[in-house]
Amino acid sequence: MSSGDIALPADIVIVSAMRRTGGCGLQTHARDFNAFLESIGRRSTLVTPFCSKSPLLYPVFAARRPIGLLSGAASVWWYRHWHASFLRHALRPHLTGGQAPLIVYAQCPVSAAVALRLRDRAPVVMVAHFNISQGDEWVGKGLVRRDGVLYRSIRAFEEETLPQLDGIVYVSDFSRREIEHRIPAARAVRSVVTHNWVKPVARPWVKPIADLVTVGSLEPRKNQAYLLEILAIAARRGRRYTLSVIGDGQDRDRLERLTRKLDLAGQVRFVGHHPDPRSLMSKHRLYCHTSTMESFGITLLEAMAEGLPVITGRVGGIPEFVRPGQVGEFWPLDDAGAAADILISLMDDRDSLAAMGARGAANAAEFAPEVQGAKTLSFLDTYQRAGR
Repeated sequence: MSSGDIALPADIVIVSAMRRTGGCGLQTHARDFNAFLESIGRRSTLVTPFCSKSPLLYPVFAARRPIGLLSGAASVWWYRHWHASFLRHALRPHLTGGQAPLIVYAQCPVSAAVALRLRDRAPVVMVAHFNISQGDEWVGKGLVRRDGVLYRSIRAFEEETLPQLDGIVYVSDFSRREIEHRIPAARAVRSVVTHNWVKPVARPWVKPIADLVTVGSLEPRKNQAYLLEILAIAARRGRRYTLSVIGDGQDRDRLERLTRKLDLAGQVRFVGHHPDPRSLMSKHRLYCHTSTMESFGITLLEAMAEGLPVITGRVGGIPEFVRPGQVGEFWPLDDAGAAADILISLMDDRDSLAAMGARGAANAAEFAPEVQGAKTLSFLDTYQRAGR
């Protein structure tokens, strides 16, 4: 074969409906995969609605806030519609008129649908970050009514979009089972399970500034109120643990009021949004998680990579990488008293805490970008070899 017959690796176009910056798992995944591709010399581009040069971009997005004061469902519709519109505007130059082979790696059903509409011959592969459905996630945020018109519309949109994809990357076996059960036609789409990844770190040991830490947006589905209830019960039993809550969101005022009501004001610190929550995790003794649903639970893996043992509910994809008794423990999400017992028992055993943290950091190496990112790239490259 002559050198002219050797096909060049396809460029990867990572497409997201969310802005590049931010701490949610989807944003982290998109940025880290882009960085991994660049580190191995693979050409890639991360395209978001904010790449659009339209002068209307920020005025239109700013209008969502007053709309949200009137109707949560209307604000969600506005978000999805206009993010798709500006993403279409930003993505079109990348998918039309070019000669280089491309593979599109979409980060959600909205971005996937935009890419499917614009593509010429480029295969479109989507990573399924969402928990069961994006409709259910908006319900969990308290913005959409379950079984309401918009909820049903979002689920129908996913049922139409996913079977059109060339491939699906699932972040957990749980995610694959749930989506294929809800959308049977998705079973015919080629797929792979590739867990989310985290970068290992080698931070010097620092004296903890607090006992417990939790990271996540402050919203109903993250269930931080339950964590405060556990903390209050532990305090009544003589264990007044300190807690750092990293993240911001619609529930902050409610959670701060609950903190005062439960007499926890001296124990709980609301950090708010932080650009690098991992840098704060390592200054704590235990990572706590009370979310009622996670397709994977990347913040737990980040905590493990920082050398923290974890305590969490046995939900979603979490049991696929959290091994109880090895890297942490599970606690019930419907019995705060029993959860407090587990917390106290774990915190009282400093030797076990240290051993769990060390094992968690070692296990996190399985989820390095060089491992999971390479697995994702290998799956994407099968579309170039197969000619889609």
